[in-house]
Amino acid sequence: MGKVAFVFAGQGAQYAGMGKSLYDTSAAARRVLNEAERLHPGTLVLCFEGTGEALSRTRNTQPCLTAVDCACAEALLEQGVRPDGLAGFSLGEIAALPYAGLLAFEEAFALVLRRAELMQACAEQNPGGMVAVLKLADEAVEAICAAHNAYPVNYNCPGQVVCALRKADIPVFAEAVKAAGGRALPLAVGGGFHSPFMAEAALGLRTYAQGLAFAEPTLPLYADATCRPYAAATAAELLGAQVESPVRWTELIRTMQADGYTDFIEVGAGRTLGGLIAKIGGATRIAHVEDAESLAETVQRFKEESAC
Repeated sequence: MGKVAFVFAGQGAQYAGMGKSLYDTSAAARRVLNEAERLHPGTLVLCFEGTGEALSRTRNTQPCLTAVDCACAEALLEQGVRPDGLAGFSLGEIAALPYAGLLAFEEAFALVLRRAELMQACAEQNPGGMVAVLKLADEAVEAICAAHNAYPVNYNCPGQVVCALRKADIPVFAEAVKAAGGRALPLAVGGGFHSPFMAEAALGLRTYAQGLAFAEPTLPLYADATCRPYAAATAAELLGAQVESPVRWTELIRTMQADGYTDFIEVGAGRTLGGLIAKIGGATRIAHVEDAESLAETVQRFKEESAC
């Protein structure tokens, strides 16, 4: 077995009931979820019982998903499954900070709360939307974006790029995608994330992060914006840039594969990242942990592989 990576789920994966079975069965997961509740009262009710509408609001989504991402990681560590490196999709990158040793959980969670408020405010001031473009090469999507005041912001996998633009421009943009032979799927999100629409949020987060004392990483955390591991000296700048820069997920995963990572465990709600990694390809094994059942399956698999 090669190197093992934990990859932390991002915004859009949330659902009502997430984290509940781990809360009930894992002492480690319960501790981190209780800590999130202490830091931000109401988090557990939203995770376990929140409506889709409530969970889709950025100021709610981000702390809830971060809490669940970390609970899943803690449950794995409790069972003896440890990563050699880390990555996170957008918001998931913040959840990974404590596991890289850059920040304590309390500091990372406070950072997420600030990030969520800044991005929510920015989205309200600069109404934008996001559209997933399928079946086109990256270069074709970039050309359509350049002609329609849009931005390619999530390079998810070959043939799938998410773009940010003003909501009023989505119909014309979708027609241009269709004319080029692609498919456009508008996403139910609260803003045009990872684009210049988020410039004010990026500035605010960069300023906030400059007041934090980042430690040197104990594990490599690969950054969405650069596809290279974090360093303490540049962490604040990178966290600000991440908010307004594309998520280069395809390049990031290929970089990790080139660095020897063969096993990717998605931690957090849903199985989106595992699906993207499978489409990126390579000699890769994929697992996920989001509840007690998937935890047991993943732990058993790793015990069997370690015994071989």
